[in-house]
Amino acid sequence: MLGLRRDKKDEEDGFSLNPFNNLEKTSVLQEARTFNETPINPRKCCHILTKVLYLINQGEHIATTEATETFFAMTKLFQSQDVTLRRMVYLTIKEMADIAEDVIIVTSSLTKDMTGKEDMYRAAAIRALCRITDSTMLQSIERYMKQAIVDRNPSVSSAALTSSLHLMRSSGDVVKRWVNEATEAASSDNIMVQYHAVGVLYHIKKTDRLGVSKLVSKFTKQSLRSPYAYCLLIRIATKLLEEESEGRDSPLFDFIETCLRHKSELVIYEAAHAIVNMPNTSARELAPAISVLQLFCSSPKPTLRFAAVRTLNKVAMKHPAAVAACNLDLENLITDVNRSIATLAITTLLKTGSESSVDRLMKQISTFMSEISDEFKIVVVQAIRSLCLKFPRKHGVLMSFLASMLRDENSSNSSQGGFDYKRAIVDSLIGIIEENPEAKEAGLAHLCEFIEDCEHTVLATRILHLLGREGPRTPSPSKYIRFIYNRVILENAAVRAAAVSALAKFGAHCEELMPSVVVLLSRSLLDTDDEVRDRATFYLNVLKQSNKALNSAYILNGLNVSVVGLERALHSYTQEPSETQFDMKSVPLATQPLAEQKAGARIFGAEGLHGAEVTPAAKAPDKVAATRQDIYAEQLAAIPEFQGLGPLFKSSAAVQLTESETEYVVRCIKHTFTNHIVFQFDCTNTLNDQILENVTVQMEPTEGFEVLSYVPAASLPYGQPGITYTCVTLPEDDPTSVIGTFSNTLKFLVKDCDPNTGEPDEEGYEDEYVLEDVEVTIADHIQKVLKPNFAASWDEVGEDYQMEDTYALSTVKTLEDAVKNIVDHMGMQPCERSDKVPADKSAHTLFLAGVYRGGHDVLVRARLAVDDGVTMQITVRSTDETAAEVISASVG
Repeated sequence: MLGLRRDKKDEEDGFSLNPFNNLEKTSVLQEARTFNETPINPRKCCHILTKVLYLINQGEHIATTEATETFFAMTKLFQSQDVTLRRMVYLTIKEMADIAEDVIIVTSSLTKDMTGKEDMYRAAAIRALCRITDSTMLQSIERYMKQAIVDRNPSVSSAALTSSLHLMRSSGDVVKRWVNEATEAASSDNIMVQYHAVGVLYHIKKTDRLGVSKLVSKFTKQSLRSPYAYCLLIRIATKLLEEESEGRDSPLFDFIETCLRHKSELVIYEAAHAIVNMPNTSARELAPAISVLQLFCSSPKPTLRFAAVRTLNKVAMKHPAAVAACNLDLENLITDVNRSIATLAITTLLKTGSESSVDRLMKQISTFMSEISDEFKIVVVQAIRSLCLKFPRKHGVLMSFLASMLRDENSSNSSQGGFDYKRAIVDSLIGIIEENPEAKEAGLAHLCEFIEDCEHTVLATRILHLLGREGPRTPSPSKYIRFIYNRVILENAAVRAAAVSALAKFGAHCEELMPSVVVLLSRSLLDTDDEVRDRATFYLNVLKQSNKALNSAYILNGLNVSVVGLERALHSYTQEPSETQFDMKSVPLATQPLAEQKAGARIFGAEGLHGAEVTPAAKAPDKVAATRQDIYAEQLAAIPEFQGLGPLFKSSAAVQLTESETEYVVRCIKHTFTNHIVFQFDCTNTLNDQILENVTVQMEPTEGFEVLSYVPAASLPYGQPGITYTCVTLPEDDPTSVIGTFSNTLKFLVKDCDPNTGEPDEEGYEDEYVLEDVEVTIADHIQKVLKPNFAASWDEVGEDYQMEDTYALSTVKTLEDAVKNIVDHMGMQPCERSDKVPADKSAHTLFLAGVYRGGHDVLVRARLAVDDGVTMQITVRSTDETAAEVISASVG
């Protein structure tokens, strides 16, 4: 024992307990020549094989030639009868099967061992043999495999069954012939043999749904000895339940419920886990599974306690009321010696606890937070955030607890309180501030204290950005100035630059603070970093103009342009000298995440002063990537017919114009320009005996629109997507008539072809296919932009072009539905989280911002009230009269 002692001096000398750390491939392969020596030294050969296996599993590259030489030398070891050496040989054969050549040379030796009388060899030989056997050679050993499956020795039978599972991937047709043997093995008294046999039978029949149903029905009626087999049956039954329509009335669900009363804890947990994870499960159906998990919470076995509380934790996300019955048992687990169990218990309680229990829970959490890892601390932090959103009135207690965690970790040693943990706390505090207006001041105060000693630049800059956005709109904005200016004095360049920007926002928003802010910013004009100096200079010059419009455009809200698009536009401008000034309206906007909308020309049944009724506009969940429009702009610019249309303003999400199972699949994307709309039709021919040529989509537009040109797809072979375009001119006589419906017909020349060769006939015939209509909505003319300070933007745009009207929204009953429908219809960006309607409110104001086609800012303020329906007073402001009229008219 003294020889195994490892003291500090050994660590300093680089001593390692792993004797294979410094192995060299060349020397190991040289040692493999020992295999050819006579007599064989089993102990030495085992050591060399261990080295070879270590190198392979460490990812060491062994060339095919080297592996083959070593493999052939290893085959000499079959002469030894040493059991340990023989089993090492089997392992090495399995590992080298894909590296060495001609490994099938050992087939006869393995077959001999497989059918021999030595049970110690047989199971391992079967595994090695099936590893090197391909589909052409499998039939030669099929008889032996069948015998092995029903062998009396459980290890041999289990090895044959598990090997059959691996062979299913390459030789499924052969393995399917072993169904009788697998069925016989399923009645074995050995639990592992029975489990593996049921698995083989399932994989043989898994493509036959009726066969799988019969298999499950058969084994649910007969009593299986193996708890593992029961677990597998539960999983198969759960999968079948998801596919069939009977739901909870199915015998399969009854079988899973009966497993809750099984004598094996493994089966009971598997059944409970299956039930609680089924979709659309009611509280009544969950009750038996929850009761079982509740009993497991008091089990003396840590594994059962952990499994139960972990499952309850997941269930609490969807069904907190169902888990609330377990709260007493969960509270007992808070003091569990296993900190993983304690953490899961407390996070589950945070999701299911009542408002009155919050204070007690916080005291219990504080006793063990220092004892758990950062990973579990993050879980607790996220649970506290959810609890704060659930009980807004408890924000004071919860935010104070989060802040104390942040301060404690911030002042601790560098080995504690990692970046991810601190970021989780900061994210939670910011989320609570944004969701709960009453928590804003307390949250900002906690964050201000944190940045005094924050060593992470990313967190400091994020908090400063939040202070600049929210601080000026608090009742006492001046109290934040000290914290921000301290960063200008004490921090690195990146944090100083963020602090300068935050100070400028205070000066732009609060007139009484502007003189003080100007003095503070002027001290940064001599900063050592050019970014800080440039920002200070720019903001000073803007603030000294005392112009609210400039403050809003350049400090409070800033530019909403695509950086990639701006770079491309500036490069193009410098390449082609022009006397005209560079126009920022030619730069694509920075697009907000966009949801695909099903086109609809009017909004949710609003009855305006003219009594016009309107219909709902639905929304699909697909999101559009930020760089998507840049890609479309390049594609369209390369087409000669579209080069005179100007910059691309907006590209919509794709709209399906056919069913996915039809012979021709077509979807449409609308590209909006200043005075035109280009309809892109992505077409796919799903008929393998036809080739389509000269493919176009003929459109019949609403009055006022005019089709300008078609760009056909030259050829549309089977399975290869093609694109055709239709360019439409927007109405000139009545610029407000920008909403319309287009009927579409796919026209093409059909040429029959050989499905095998794809060779088309010389002659073809004209044909057409009617598509779904395409609607152009108001959202197609508006790009989303975010205005962090809506009030400043509202004043900046001014009242020059303002439209106001009042509507009764007849088809919506709640403020939440009204807000959702307005946002969907307008296609504009909600600002200042005004799309989140507070609970139990009878009135709400929605702020929307966007840019209308042509680069005109548009702002909407919708005041909503509930009184026997929802009434909406909508005010539209824009920098362009036509844009204001279009937005206002689209609602009526």
